[in-house]
Amino acid sequence: MTAEFHPFSDETGARFSDFTPRRFLRNGHLQTLAGNFLPRKLSLPESQRLVVEVEGPVGDYGPSHIVCHCHWQAERVRSERLTLVIVHGLEGSSESQYVLGNTVRALAAGFNVVRMNMRSCGGTDELSPTIYHSGRSEDISAVVKTLAQSHGIRSIALLGYSMGGNLVLKYAGEIATNPPPEVKAVVGISPLMDLALSSSALHEAQNRIYEWHFLRSMLARVRRKAALFPRLYSTENLSKIRSMRMFDEHIVARYGGFAGADDYYYTVASSQYAGRLNLATLIVHSLDDPFIRLLPATRAALIDNPNVTYLETTHGGHCAFLAAGANGDSRWAEVTLLRFLADRANGSRLGR
Repeated sequence: MTAEFHPFSDETGARFSDFTPRRFLRNGHLQTLAGNFLPRKLSLPESQRLVVEVEGPVGDYGPSHIVCHCHWQAERVRSERLTLVIVHGLEGSSESQYVLGNTVRALAAGFNVVRMNMRSCGGTDELSPTIYHSGRSEDISAVVKTLAQSHGIRSIALLGYSMGGNLVLKYAGEIATNPPPEVKAVVGISPLMDLALSSSALHEAQNRIYEWHFLRSMLARVRRKAALFPRLYSTENLSKIRSMRMFDEHIVARYGGFAGADDYYYTVASSQYAGRLNLATLIVHSLDDPFIRLLPATRAALIDNPNVTYLETTHGGHCAFLAAGANGDSRWAEVTLLRFLADRANGSRLGR
């Protein structure tokens, strides 16, 4: 496996590590863009397609399903190995480069890997009459139950990036009082924990390029949903939506069952569970992330929670963390989270 994971703390209790950004990438925007666009050479074995029902029929339409891609170790050891469920971010999929990169590493470390698509993602619009959003932690629950009951998996770790980080942390908070015995650890990389604050940050002038990118893709998805499920969705006034908050107000709240954007942001924020997480938890956040913001109270609750390893870096951008002097492996967050999981998979701390 990998070496044991040993972060260190400063006088405030915040955890740090030896992360040093790659030369010329000390800017959060440059880190974010480079992390997204730098090519990778990845080779994965074939996966097994797993379709999971996550919600019953809606109106005249059938149930909602999501699609996962499973990579298993040899059958004789499969149930004994840690199974890593990876959840992508906003408008990503099971084919996102960071999902594939973590898959390669985890398989080499001896884990099973399940690459999970959120509802409608990864080319699965027709399988889900309902939309995806940051609060669909019930989908994580459905995948966990399926892996445990139908595949005999006994040890599961959850890894979420950005919006996927909110999903897995929200799920971990919801099960805190009665966790399934199979769920051992949770990891959030640049997690979207305080939605209202981060939504406002995304609309700042320097971040509009990201907002436009997301909106263009999300509005196109609404148009596809309207074509597939015309009795559920409308394309009226879509052209007037010019910000993420407007999308959340007029699309997510309307079709997701929330009173409005503020109700959505408050209801689904995983930050409400920051002090109550009782699984082994790793959270990695960069102070120069262009649009993910943590409230001081959220940060303090994470630092004070003995079950949470909160790693905060000065540089790293959003989900990038491209390091200097890394002996050819510059993806610091991926290396770090694998050490965290391997440490638990190898020792007694895998259990409670």
